[in-house]
Amino acid sequence: MIQNVKNLSSPYHGVFFDLDGTLADTAPDLVAATNQLLSARNLPLKPYEVLRPCASAGARGLIEGAFGIDTRHPDFLALRDEFFENYEKILFVDSKLFDGIEHLLNQLDSANLPWGIVTNKGKRFTSPLMDLMGLSQRSASIVSGDTTAHSKPHPEPILHAARIARISPANAIYVGDDIRDIVAGKAAGMKTVAAAYGYCGCEEPPEAWGADFLIQTPQELLQIIFPDRV
Repeated sequence: MIQNVKNLSSPYHGVFFDLDGTLADTAPDLVAATNQLLSARNLPLKPYEVLRPCASAGARGLIEGAFGIDTRHPDFLALRDEFFENYEKILFVDSKLFDGIEHLLNQLDSANLPWGIVTNKGKRFTSPLMDLMGLSQRSASIVSGDTTAHSKPHPEPILHAARIARISPANAIYVGDDIRDIVAGKAAGMKTVAAAYGYCGCEEPPEAWGADFLIQTPQELLQIIFPDRV
């Protein structure tokens, strides 16, 4: 029988999540916005399965996956800006929380364990998406890719989120689906969790990222947060 988390203690004082590919499955709308770029140029659309892993790297990864170019290409900035315009219009069409995340967040709320979001997604998209998902008022902190002078894998966004939530990084945990999340979380002094159910676009598998924990489902995170849970 599962114990009520209200009666359980945790070795952590807070939990912080990456957004795309960890907390929310936003790839359907990100891929749709990318395929609009291809369609506008009369190019063949890319299958969802091909572009999904690229979503962990945002616009840069999706454009590279669709067009085979990187940030140094002269067309990149124009494509990125057009991608942003496309995505802004379909921000919350098919995006949703991953299965099990709502239950996980409810358990954290029930245990009065604060949680926050640290993403490389720009505030232009993060803020309205969090409002639409009903997460803005529930989270202890939300840090976007342009909130600080740095983005992950630099630790500053995670440290900033911890300061807002008034939680010592040494007593917190960071969960992400990209190696940059694990690098940033470790540099910030937090325990790290690799979300293998996410997009995991890195060439190396999550097992090779050096995270403290590896989970296949959001439900598995509860056992890490509440080790006395049965």
